[in-house]
Amino acid sequence: MEHEAMKAKIDEIIARHSESKPIVAILQDIQEEYRYLPKEALLYLADAIDVSIAKIYSVATFYENFSLEPKGKYVIKICDGTACHVRKSIPILNALRNKLGLSDSKKTTDDQLFTVETVSCLGACGLAPVMTVNDKVYPAMTPESATALLDELK
Repeated sequence: MEHEAMKAKIDEIIARHSESKPIVAILQDIQEEYRYLPKEALLYLADAIDVSIAKIYSVATFYENFSLEPKGKYVIKICDGTACHVRKSIPILNALRNKLGLSDSKKTTDDQLFTVETVSCLGACGLAPVMTVNDKVYPAMTPESATALLDELK
C-alpha cells in the first residue's frame, strides 16, 4: 500500500468528521476503504488526531465488526446460532472451507477474494440455515447451494 496515498486518504477521512474526531466513525471509514484496519493506518491516525495508539487499538479490538486482518472482497458469514446449527449450518461451513482451502485459523483466501467466518446469529432464524455475503442474506442454504454461489461470485 502506497504510504503517502494512505496518509492522504486518512487525512480526508478525518476532515469529513469535523472537529469532534469520533474514533469509531473514523475507523469505520478506514475499514470501508481498505476492508480492514492496516497497522500503519492506525499508527498514522493516532498521530494525526493526537490520541494514543493504545486507545486506537482498544477501540479497534473492542468492536467485533473491526478487523485487523485483511478481508476478502466477499465476506461470507455463516450463522451458527441454535436455529441454523440444528438445521445443519456446519456442513455448509465445511463445504465452503473445503472448496476454498480455508480452515478455522485461515479465514481468507490467498487471492483476497473470499473471507469465511461464523457468527452467533444473523437475526433471520426463520430462514435457517442462513449465510450472508457482504450483508446480503441467503436463506435456506445447503452445502450445494453455498458452493454454487461461490462459483457465481467468481
